Amino acid sequence: VGVHGTVKARITPGDTAVVIGAGPIGLVTLLAAFAAGCARVIISDVDDAKLAIAASLAKVPGAVVSVNVRSARLRDVVARETDGWGADAIFECSGNEKAAAEIFDLVRPGGVAVMIGIPLAPFLHDVSLGCVKEVRIEHVFRYAHVFPRCIAMLASGTIDVAPLITETFPFAESVEAFEFAARQPPGTVKV
Repeated sequence: VGVHGTVKARITPGDTAVVIGAGPIGLVTLLAAFAAGCARVIISDVDDAKLAIAASLAKVPGAVVSVNVRSARLRDVVARETDGWGADAIFECSGNEKAAAEIFDLVRPGGVAVMIGIPLAPFLHDVSLGCVKEVRIEHVFRYAHVFPRCIAMLASGTIDVAPLITETFPFAESVEAFEFAARQPPGTVKV
């Protein structure tokens, strides 16, 4: 899903991206954004442990800027990191209506917003601001035509998803594994 999102975004080398949500899809989107050519990725979440995992995925120090939105405003960090211009691509991976409603505050004029997370309720967004900035909006539902690309990326080492597996259980403990995954303790990415 993250690879499909970056393909739809049409990332170009040197782009700056924002990934909203550091769950499994957000973290794979971060990896895919780097593989597609992004120079920097700003990622937000409410879980410091997941943000630490995101920061550890950078191959260059400082390439990942982590933002805990409980203590900082994402739009302020994006403005600071882009000299007020905005990011080239926004990937909304959280499904959070409030976060999704702010995409046009984060994107540069002529940029793209890719809606990956699926909100549980409709949300309002500032269509006027989207028009003024001429933002292209893409929507993702699962993935299409990228499975061979993903296998090639994994096989070549272009992306490494091993750090996203935060807990493992033997098959004999399947019930406990599902119960653990349902609780989603802080720092849990993929069980």
